[in-house]
Amino acid sequence: MKGFGNLGELMKQAQKQAQKMQEKMDVVQQSLKERVVEASSGGGMVTVQMNGKQELLSIKIDPEVVNPNDVQMLEDLIFAAVSQAIKKSQDLYQEEINKVAGGLNIPGLTGLLK
Repeated sequence: MKGFGNLGELMKQAQKQAQKMQEKMDVVQQSLKERVVEASSGGGMVTVQMNGKQELLSIKIDPEVVNPNDVQMLEDLIFAAVSQAIKKSQDLYQEEINKVAGGLNIPGLTGLLK
């Protein structure tokens, strides 16, 4: 029955590892909130900033692109810039999660945003 003693020790080590990973995740979550990605469309006519937690921080629109007769173009430019910022934010998030997980494929970490 000596093997069961080792099992208890393994469980303790696993708990410690899980706690360390959670602490690292907390640090990553905070750093993602502070990191900013930027995307633009229309040659810089619309610029969007978003943090690593996919929170929209700002939208800047060049006055030249504001045309009451072509609202659809402005909407398209905003949509394109926001979509690109979301993708960049998701990539940043995944990159940081991969650093914490050490390349392990841990169910529940991918796509997890607090």
